[in-house]
Amino acid sequence: MSFAPSSDPAPSPPHPAPAESGERRWYCVQTRPKSEHVAAASLDQLPGLETYCPFLRIQRSLSRGVVWFREALFPCYVFAKFDVTQSLRAVSYAQAVARVLQFGGKLAELPEEALNAIRTEMRGELVQEIRLQPLVGDETEVASGPFRGFSGIVTHVREGGERVRLLIDFLGGLHEIEAPSHALRNSRNAREFALPRTGKK
Repeated sequence: MSFAPSSDPAPSPPHPAPAESGERRWYCVQTRPKSEHVAAASLDQLPGLETYCPFLRIQRSLSRGVVWFREALFPCYVFAKFDVTQSLRAVSYAQAVARVLQFGGKLAELPEEALNAIRTEMRGELVQEIRLQPLVGDETEVASGPFRGFSGIVTHVREGGERVRLLIDFLGGLHEIEAPSHALRNSRNAREFALPRTGKK
């Protein structure tokens, strides 16, 4: 499940289809870039409103070493449950909110079952830690150590995944080297690990 953020300026609050007063539903709320946590905190202050904004804690190998990053599972989006007849305007103008997403002039609702499925994949946590372990056949690059900058193909992963063997092109020939897993750049999408079923097409 993914959404493409829009660079369009925030529009005036939309005019949704009539809804019964007091009926709360889940909607997709677009946020300013890298401001999901700010928008969620702002929306949480509104009465009668519930938010859901899951994050990933991802380990990546950079030239300066292993670094942990925290990223929103759905960049530039949070989910909010509210009564549009009571809270739409307040939600639309909350801090760091760009707009309430809509398609064809209708607000983008999220079925309760879909949200529950995401919560299940997140194991009931708001933050899921992702360690991207290399797999045999992965094309990768060494980010640190004596072979920094070399690219190669993973040929073997030791038990536990702590160290791997790589086939690299060095001095005009192919050579197999060994390196710690944390020293490799992993190009695979961490979100596929967090939502393996919804990430498939």
